[in-house]
Amino acid sequence: MARQHSTSISRRTALSAAAVAGGGLTLLSTACSSENGGASDPDTVTITGNSIVGGKNTESAEWIENYVIPGFVALQKENGREVTVAFEPQGVDDEDYKTKVALDLNSGRGADVIGIDGTWVGEFAQAGYIKPLTEVADGVEDWDGWDQINEAVRDSAAFDGDLYGVPDGTNGRVWYFNRDLFQQAGLPEDWQPTSWEDLLEAGRALKELDGVVPIQLNAGTAMGEATTMQGLLPILAGVGEEVWVDGTWLGNTEGLREALTLYRTIYIDEELGDPILQQEANGRDASFEEFSQGRIGILLEGDYFWRAVVNPEEGVGTAPMENRDEVVGFAKISAREPGAGVNGQDFVSFSGAGCQVLNPNAADPDLAWQLIEFMTSADAIKERTKNTVSITQRDDVNAERLGDDPLLSMIADEVLPTSLYRPSLPEYPEVSVALQQATLDVVSGVSVEEAAQTYADTVGGIVGDENVSSS
Repeated sequence: MARQHSTSISRRTALSAAAVAGGGLTLLSTACSSENGGASDPDTVTITGNSIVGGKNTESAEWIENYVIPGFVALQKENGREVTVAFEPQGVDDEDYKTKVALDLNSGRGADVIGIDGTWVGEFAQAGYIKPLTEVADGVEDWDGWDQINEAVRDSAAFDGDLYGVPDGTNGRVWYFNRDLFQQAGLPEDWQPTSWEDLLEAGRALKELDGVVPIQLNAGTAMGEATTMQGLLPILAGVGEEVWVDGTWLGNTEGLREALTLYRTIYIDEELGDPILQQEANGRDASFEEFSQGRIGILLEGDYFWRAVVNPEEGVGTAPMENRDEVVGFAKISAREPGAGVNGQDFVSFSGAGCQVLNPNAADPDLAWQLIEFMTSADAIKERTKNTVSITQRDDVNAERLGDDPLLSMIADEVLPTSLYRPSLPEYPEVSVALQQATLDVVSGVSVEEAAQTYADTVGGIVGDENVSSS
């Protein structure tokens, strides 16, 4: 079930919810919707996103109000056109925002440029709410920004081979490890596993240390999507499996059983992990605390863990480690063995992203596309990230901004080019819960075979047995 990547700009999808919002040189206090899209005036372009100054994602809203909109208006004026940019801020629950955007698009209304989560792209595309970028505006394929967004990152805004939006930031998952504990266990401080056996061998060495949980691999339903993204999906990718490929959902396959067997090895057979931690309501936060206190040796997480959990800067990290840069090591996630991963990869990872999409009903879609070009230019992204260090969708910005951060630069250079993304389909959240339950069953002592079959039966009830592949 290997993913096939396309290199054509006209073959991609997705966008980000956490990414967009706005304000403008001319701010309109209410939506400027019409039957013809966000604005009936072709010289007015509207933006919406789930952010609002003084509330949710305030930095994003401030960036659009103070930089994007006045800058775009000035650029258009230089080119001989007077335009107005209207902002439709939101600051609500993500699902409420998604519902509003869907209703607007379904009725032929809504803003011209819309920030959405990448996991909504496929659903919106199937419903006909959004169209491939090349079908909406001219000049999309000629944008020089595509050269700075690698193919795997573009996939975050693609569905069924078509590109529906421009990615808006991204991230990646890696193994973190405690170098002090590794030294005590006789393990290399520059550890980089190349197989699952390498991981297990490190866990066995760490098991000899008193009071140390060797491996934390997220499992169970209490950790929610963290179990799926920072747990089972990367492990599945390590045996060449993805949860959805070409219209078919993962069922009780050999690859799923292999992945669940790794969970069983870690939590039941060799007792290299703490199965109780996986069942606690605050288990993920507890695992962060235990790692920061030197009581977990190896942990799989996203770059969020480095930036916002163990970050030693005052007021930033939720479980700060003053000596983070010296003690915390990181390594790519290996496939079961070299070449066994999706697309024959040696290393695998999963990423998330938001994106900017075009309203097919925009009064002037070409002007709306020019606004997206401006918003995702190198200068605009650098302005947006000037007060924080984070991975962006652009290689040129990452090269300039991440050089002093070893973890983020490693992810940008070595992880993102082959990272995978969750299917952007409405059934995915329910399938994800079924995957979480399968890991919970295994770490609770249920056999791999029973857990895998229960999962497949559950997914069949969600998507139809005819859409599930088992082997």
